[in-house]
Amino acid sequence: MTIPRIFAAPKKSFFLLGPRGVGKSTYLRVAFPDAHVINLLAEDTYQRLLANPGLLAAELRAVPGDRWVVLDEMQRLPALLNEVHRFIEEKGLRFVLCGSSARKLKRAGVNLLAGRALYRAMHPFIPEELGERFALDDALQHGLLPIVWDSEDRAETLIAYTQMYLKEEIQAEALVRNLPGFARFLPVAALFHGQTLNVTNIAREAQVARTTVTGYLEILAETLLCFQLPAYETRLRVRERKLPKWYWCDPGIVRAMKKGTTPPTPEERGVLFEGLIAQLIRSYTDYRNLCDECFYWGTVAQTQTEVDFLLKRGGEFVAIEVKSGSVFTESWCKGLRVLADLAGLCRRIVVYPEGPELQTADGIEILPLSQFSNLLAADALWS
Repeated sequence: MTIPRIFAAPKKSFFLLGPRGVGKSTYLRVAFPDAHVINLLAEDTYQRLLANPGLLAAELRAVPGDRWVVLDEMQRLPALLNEVHRFIEEKGLRFVLCGSSARKLKRAGVNLLAGRALYRAMHPFIPEELGERFALDDALQHGLLPIVWDSEDRAETLIAYTQMYLKEEIQAEALVRNLPGFARFLPVAALFHGQTLNVTNIAREAQVARTTVTGYLEILAETLLCFQLPAYETRLRVRERKLPKWYWCDPGIVRAMKKGTTPPTPEERGVLFEGLIAQLIRSYTDYRNLCDECFYWGTVAQTQTEVDFLLKRGGEFVAIEVKSGSVFTESWCKGLRVLADLAGLCRRIVVYPEGPELQTADGIEILPLSQFSNLLAADALWS
């Protein structure tokens, strides 16, 4: 059964990027049923166009001008962008350029299409898309990647996903020289989900050079499995943290990289739930322009006061703290209260898994995940 996505395709040519297994190809089959499809994951197609890129032009000349063209796994042959550019200009064809890695596209000079092709992202499922089928415990254990969610054995599919990532995304595309070193690095990097990165520690645990780790982190970001959350400097007369935090795009991937497929421990649930909220904010920002920028805020004092997410839109801010507990305590609001004097702060929210909706005497809202998700779905976070 195909689950409708809230992603809305543009009317003009666009890049559609997202990690493997996120449902890009499935979405395109439904949204563009009459499109002319060129799938570079098909080895015969890839080899034919690799040997003679000019064959693409012959194929495109036969496509009617009012038809969409889907080029899937575009990162495998970024040189084809030259012909795409030409046929947008000369014939007015509209393209969907689909891929699971921005690395080779960037290096090939994708800005060649600046102004002619938009950039869009597709993410794992979100609660709005799954409706009553969404279950938090399962989301934290197995994640929300469509390729995993649709599987009868989700744990087995997650393990296969990590192997597929190494084989098809890293080895086949020759992104690293030392594949065993990269394989050792992945479970170590997964331990830093939701934390600021200590590159020296990762290098020591993975038994690779520090400079190599920096390159590996870039690969994870450019293959769209991970993203950074920058620190915000409020200048509220406290020493503030400046290093970015690091998140994986899906709880299931994090756990699979650590070889964990059983239900998460209470210690794991906290950071997995925080990561789920990070990805939820990121999804709605890409799909519906939830905010202009997203940060975290924290101090470097021994007590390390922190607010998990600080969303900015125009001159306004919404501060969000994430807690995995089931019973509200006033200590949850500590960081939000320190931020109370931030200019433009219009809302302070604590998100927790489930329970009643509450409000503190100083206006901090305590929302269960279901209510917070409803706010995002209704575009009501800023109202």
